[in-house]
Amino acid sequence: MGLSYKMRLLILALGIGIATTGGLFIKSLLKPESFGVYGPYRAAAIDEEAQIPIRHATNVSCYSCHPYEAKIHKAGLHKTISCEFCHGPWADHVAGSKKVGTLPVKKDGEITTLCLRCHNTEITARPHEVIKTVAMPGHLESQKVKLTHNCNQCHHVHAPLKYINRAKQITESAEKAL
Repeated sequence: MGLSYKMRLLILALGIGIATTGGLFIKSLLKPESFGVYGPYRAAAIDEEAQIPIRHATNVSCYSCHPYEAKIHKAGLHKTISCEFCHGPWADHVAGSKKVGTLPVKKDGEITTLCLRCHNTEITARPHEVIKTVAMPGHLESQKVKLTHNCNQCHHVHAPLKYINRAKQITESAEKAL
């Protein structure tokens, strides 16, 4: 008639035991030696990550060679934005302490494209009380300028209000003189 109930359970238990033992044996062969030294991680990964060359740096790395831009940038509304956000990775420009390449400097319409990464109508998640965001093209319309204007025609790229504040000072001085 076939195998008895007890025999079937014995075969099932034996199968599960063999599969478990085989799995644990294969796991022991594949498990890296340094696994578990610092918890459920591979300790050697720390040294491997430390050997990867640094590609990105802080603004301070840029400021040491670019003091003019640093002074303007630190005083501007964009002081918290990384230089790399606009110019690209530090490692493409510097290796060790030597210049190895020239990072791109945006011109004309490229500047507006760059500004629109943040200043467009799609970013509405930021609370206006914390960060005042200028959105395009509404900003150009409110200022009564052509929609083809580039941002740097009115704004300094490293400190957006620098030219605007200076123009206000000149206008106010001229009005007071009258």
